Amino acid sequence: MADPFEVRMRFTHQLQHLNASVNSAQKAAHYAIKHRDMDEDLHSCILEQLERNNMNNRANIMYFIEQLCDLAQREDHVEVIKMIQRDMLRIIDAVAPVDGSGAANVKVVRRVLSGLQAKEVLTPGTMQELQECLKERDTNPAHPALSPMKSTLSPANPNVPDSGRMSPNSAAIKANGAYSGSSATRPDKRVIEQRIEEDRERHKRLRENIWAMNGEGHNEFNKLFDDASDIDEDELRASGEDFEERKEGEIDVS
Repeated sequence: MADPFEVRMRFTHQLQHLNASVNSAQKAAHYAIKHRDMDEDLHSCILEQLERNNMNNRANIMYFIEQLCDLAQREDHVEVIKMIQRDMLRIIDAVAPVDGSGAANVKVVRRVLSGLQAKEVLTPGTMQELQECLKERDTNPAHPALSPMKSTLSPANPNVPDSGRMSPNSAAIKANGAYSGSSATRPDKRVIEQRIEEDRERHKRLRENIWAMNGEGHNEFNKLFDDASDIDEDELRASGEDFEERKEGEIDVS
């Protein structure tokens, strides 16, 4: 039997190093299912990493959760799915907090929730409740580090900071523990570039999946037929006449 501490450390390392590739998420999901006897402990790792990491890692872990549920369904390990269902609201609060600091992740959450509903992990009723929960989170102000800094200078003297006054946004940020020092700082440039690159990779894969078709039946023909413009009666009649002419010509040659 594997050492529980070692399993937990390896799984935590995998969660911390998730990226936009499907392989990284699938690898971590397979590891979790492999050690299903520690599912409760590994689930606590997921929650801890969601609450400790930056918004990029949180988005990657959210996509990983979809892969984990998909694999758990195929492996018939319902306990993992039940824990995800139980703590879904906590997961959403970590990935896209109410204070607006995770507004960039709201679309990620919606996309994953839609995938989980399609896999019947979430019921329509639960999905509706979660969507209501998300409704105002993408309309809240973005994280102060991603939005223009508001001036904290005193109206009476523009050169002197107004230390005695605090805007509602600053008060909310401070109350939620995201306020430190006299002003907020922008996220590291590397974090921003990483998010841009990962979003580009996901969009590229999404476009590829749109055109991907299996080789069974007439899927390619059906797609081309559906994408073609509508044919009116005159075009249909003309094509019928052309067909009859070609048929008569073949008979004459023979």
